[in-house]
Amino acid sequence: MLEGITDLVTDKIKWYGHSSFKIKGDLVIYIDPWKVQDSEKADIILITHDHFDHFSKEDIERLKNKSTLVIGNNNVAKKLGSSYRVKSGETLFIKNVKIDVVPAYNVDKKFHPKKHGGVGYIIETDGVRYYHSGDTDYIPEMNDIKDIDVALLPVSGTYVMNAEEAFNAVKSINPNVAIPMHYGDIVGDLKDAEKFKALASKYCSVEILGKN
Repeated sequence: MLEGITDLVTDKIKWYGHSSFKIKGDLVIYIDPWKVQDSEKADIILITHDHFDHFSKEDIERLKNKSTLVIGNNNVAKKLGSSYRVKSGETLFIKNVKIDVVPAYNVDKKFHPKKHGGVGYIIETDGVRYYHSGDTDYIPEMNDIKDIDVALLPVSGTYVMNAEEAFNAVKSINPNVAIPMHYGDIVGDLKDAEKFKALASKYCSVEILGKN
């Protein structure tokens, strides 16, 4: 078990609702910022795909400065016009941060087809490995995701995994800590997070974060 997880979650990770997070380690990293009430500028902004609730030009413009690197898939790059374009299977090294780009897609829904190139990110910073899955179902590629300290997983169903499917993802990934996301706005509510915690806490620590 990762030592000091309570302090880690409190000090290193901020959740802004839905799938929006800030990770503060070697660099300040925002993932899918949307409706973010924060003034700290980003070193890196990671976008998983181009749906409005994950790709907000307004939030990106407010959080970035001249040196901020905005990273997204092909659709994001086309719409933003000035981002670093990535696809699944790539690895980036930015100062002391390592970022692996991994697939994210639906297997039995039409909302996030694999061909659209949605991604998730494995971020290694300050000695901690985080996995933000993006909008995805429980997919076979999760069996290849290893040595994760903190997994950020959707639990709301409809467009992404539900609580039971996210629990299956935990069993495949085997993280030290899991944090539910993608609920409380548009689809899903706290009950989904609590159901996930009741299932997954048999396998790892589960932290339901308060919205910042």
